Amino acid sequence: MKNLLTDIAGVRVGHAEDAKVASGATAIIFDSPAVAAIDVRGGGPGTREDALLDLANTVERVDAIALSGGSAFGLDTGGGVQAWLAERGRGHRVREALIPIVPGAILFDLLNGGDKAWGRFSPYRDLGYAAAAAAGADFRLCSVGAGLGATTA
Repeated sequence: MKNLLTDIAGVRVGHAEDAKVASGATAIIFDSPAVAAIDVRGGGPGTREDALLDLANTVERVDAIALSGGSAFGLDTGGGVQAWLAERGRGHRVREALIPIVPGAILFDLLNGGDKAWGRFSPYRDLGYAAAAAAGADFRLCSVGAGLGATTA
């Protein structure tokens, strides 16, 4: 036991970063769909698909969780994780449609000195895909992935 998320069988974690942007993403991948819940706090929370975690809703399990820097731009991270899962045939099936379920949350790191002039599209979808692809039982700790550009107020 390492006292990590990956001590739980079937849970893998991956990170991806962009040093120039000073931000990153973390993907928590479940080998089989998992029950999840959320507690949203803070003065400016940013989440993706958190409403589906309500027990009253139809979808009962998630395929992954996406965490990211980038404030609202970072919500694109979930799309990258979702694409990685879809390529592997993972997701909630509704007849012939397959929908990977990837809730997520972001943090504000836009004023940390990184170059945020990324052009038309932010890098977060690609960072999400890379984080999912990197997911494993062993992963880096400290200021990496979603926490790379995090600062304290």
